[in-house]
Amino acid sequence: MISISPKTALVTGATGYIGSELANHLASQGWYVHVIVRPTSDLSLLERQGTYSDFVIHLYDGAYTKLLTALEKSQPDVVFHLASAVLSEESPNNIDVMLEANLRFGVHLAQAMYCVDATSMVNTGTFWQHFNSAPYDPVNLYAASKQALETLLQYYVNAKGFSIINLKLFDTYGENDPRPKLLTLLREISCNQKPLAMSPGEQKIDLVHVNDVTRAYEVAAHRLLNGKVLGMEDYGVSSGRPVTLKALVKIIEQIIGKELPIQWGERAYREREVMEPWSGKPIPGWVPEVSIEYGIKRLLVKH
Repeated sequence: MISISPKTALVTGATGYIGSELANHLASQGWYVHVIVRPTSDLSLLERQGTYSDFVIHLYDGAYTKLLTALEKSQPDVVFHLASAVLSEESPNNIDVMLEANLRFGVHLAQAMYCVDATSMVNTGTFWQHFNSAPYDPVNLYAASKQALETLLQYYVNAKGFSIINLKLFDTYGENDPRPKLLTLLREISCNQKPLAMSPGEQKIDLVHVNDVTRAYEVAAHRLLNGKVLGMEDYGVSSGRPVTLKALVKIIEQIIGKELPIQWGERAYREREVMEPWSGKPIPGWVPEVSIEYGIKRLLVKH
């Protein structure tokens, strides 16, 4: 998988959990890593990475010129686009934030790439773009904005000669994950034993460990570098083994050796609850290696 000569990566969204882990993974595999951050960004997730001293940081204040300068200085072989605003509440302010982060920034990035003849991108999507496994039916406005960016990027494929792989992520997790995710909540109640009201628990969850996710990005990058992508390709970064919420809780209970105080059925399913996750085809050359049992055990033992 490793290229003959070192390659240069430009990573957006590197201050987030997945982005920071990807930057570290790429650097550990011999890539030169450049990251784009805002002046107000919290760099703590990046700074804790063992390869942080090797990263080249570019500040972006919302101005296209700053983005263009970052592309001119980095001259990336592959751009990894992970930056996004994940907001479920569709208030007017949140809509503005999502349009800025998920559309305007992405198009500015593509235009700056074109100006420096950088035409290979690994873009980040979500399985929420496929409610009830439809070819396209967004679960919420966030998912709709991710699809909208793909549509805009198609122009750069058709008119500007870009090669793009869209990786659609499922439920990601891993050690030291600060995000308020389901596993974090379940870990907390395993410690404090406070009763938790939940839905009936029949919805399926597709958990993919961060190590598998970062490998998927690198596999995608090498597919681009090896000239195997003509146009735009879409892949799902799935465990291939979704489990119901009830089954997930059983797995955790078996690992920790005690029951969790879950009050099943005390809450209704959310509007447009994803009961059966979309099943997208995996990227060639990638298979998940971290089983849900092993990954959760590592998570629980770590904390």
